[in-house]
Amino acid sequence: MNPTLESGVLPDWSPYGVVAASAALAAALLLAAGAFSVALLLVFTVLVAMVVTYAWSRRVEGPRRAKDRLITLAMVAAFGLALIPLLSLIFEVAKRGIPGLSLEFLTEDARGHIDGGGAAHALVGTLVITGVAALISIPIGLMAAIYLTEYGGGRLGRALTFFVDVMTGIPSIVAGLFAYALFALFLGPGIRLGVMGSVALSVLMIPIVIRTSEEVLKIVPNHLREASYALGTPKWRTIVKVVLPTAYAGLITGMMIAVARIIGETAPLLVTTGVVDSINSNPFSGRMQNLAVYAYSEYRTPGVFKQASYDRAWAAALTLIVIVMVLNLVARLIYRRYRTEIR
Repeated sequence: MNPTLESGVLPDWSPYGVVAASAALAAALLLAAGAFSVALLLVFTVLVAMVVTYAWSRRVEGPRRAKDRLITLAMVAAFGLALIPLLSLIFEVAKRGIPGLSLEFLTEDARGHIDGGGAAHALVGTLVITGVAALISIPIGLMAAIYLTEYGGGRLGRALTFFVDVMTGIPSIVAGLFAYALFALFLGPGIRLGVMGSVALSVLMIPIVIRTSEEVLKIVPNHLREASYALGTPKWRTIVKVVLPTAYAGLITGMMIAVARIIGETAPLLVTTGVVDSINSNPFSGRMQNLAVYAYSEYRTPGVFKQASYDRAWAAALTLIVIVMVLNLVARLIYRRYRTEIR
C-alpha cells in the first residue's frame, strides 16, 4: 500500500499554531535586527509558515498532502494580501470622512455658505446623472446582449463583440471628451449639462451591461428554449417569456454592478457637467454637481477654511463608498431572492 496513504494527519490546530509561531519568530528576528515593520512582519511570517508547514506535513502526511497544504497556505496569503489595501482604504476614508458627516452635510447645498455648506446638491446630482446614464445604458446593453446570445453570428455579431471589447478598455476621460464634443457640435462650445455627464457615463456603462448580461443569458439552458419552440412559440416570445425571466436575478445583479462601477467616475464629469454650488435636479438645464467632482474640488481648492473643506471632501468620498456598498448589497439580495434554480 502507498506509504503516503498510511501516514498520519496533522491536528486541526496546526495551521493556526504554525502561523502564530511563525509570527512570533519573525517578530523576534526583526526586533533583534532593528528592522521591525508591519510589512516585513507579514512577509516573513508567510515565508516561515510556508516552510514549516511544508516540512511538518511532508514528514507526517507525505509529500502529496504537504504540497496541498503549501498551495492552500499560499492562496490564503494571497487573499489576505489582496484584502490589505481594501481594508486600509475603507478604514482611512471612514476615519477621515466621519467627522465631516452631519445632517447639514446631507441636506444643505453650498450656496450662500461662507464655510462651504453641505453636499446635498452633489448628492442629488450624482443620483440624477447616474440614473439617466442607467436609463440610457441598460436598454441598449440588454438588447445588444440578447442579440449576441440569441441571434449573434456572422459579421455583425463579430463586429459588435470587437467594439464591446474596445469600449471596455477606453480611458474614462475619452468618454467625457466624446460627450463634450457631441454636445458642443449642436449646442456650441462651453456647454455644460448634467445629461452630458450621463452620456459620458453611458459610454463606459454600456459595454459592462453587455458583457454581464451576455454571460448571464448564456447560462440559461438550451432545453428551455427548445421546449418553448416545440410548443410553437415564436423566438421573440420565447426570449421575453422564458429566457429573460429565468435570467432575471443575474441580469439585475449585473446592472447593479455596472451602476456601481460608473457612479464614482470623476474625469468624464469634470469635462461635461461643470461645477455648481446649488441643487439642480434637471439634467437638461445648466451645470450639475456630483459627489466625485465635489470631493475633488473641495480638496483641490479648499478656500479659507481648509480643514473644513478637507473634511467635506473625505465625507463625500465616504458617502460614495457607502452608496456603492449599498448597491452591491442590494444586488446580492435581489439575486438570492429571485434566482432561478437551473437543472
